[in-house]
Amino acid sequence: MKKKRVLFICVHNSARSQMAETFLNDLGKDEYEAESAGLEPGTLNPYVVEVMKEIDYDISRNKTKSVLDYFRRSELFSFVITVCDEGNSERCPIFPGPVQRLHWSFPDPSNFSGNKEDILKKTREVRDQILQRIKAWIRENSNSS
Repeated sequence: MKKKRVLFICVHNSARSQMAETFLNDLGKDEYEAESAGLEPGTLNPYVVEVMKEIDYDISRNKTKSVLDYFRRSELFSFVITVCDEGNSERCPIFPGPVQRLHWSFPDPSNFSGNKEDILKKTREVRDQILQRIKAWIRENSNSS
């Protein structure tokens, strides 16, 4: 069976899209091949690396990637899922071919403020929201196939 390709996009590819890619590649590995990219690739968010490690996912060696590189190569995806806020999702390019575009809005951990524990707590909340959304999406799509 050919895996469905999924591209997760957020602003910097430093947090939300990295988590979504990791979760889908693990939990949906039989059906999906996930990648992630950013509109303006930045550096991996250290708080995200830390909260992912807490649940046994080591993303510390991940690199941020540009969505424009995928676009220029005319790569085909079954799904392109934006995980940024509404305003930034509008800046995402239209991908060629038959692609289903979805938008899942999650708060941006790079905007969190406070002391380290406050930021980690909020980042864990986003991590857990993304994990639950990935699990639900896999269930929804498995039932319809």
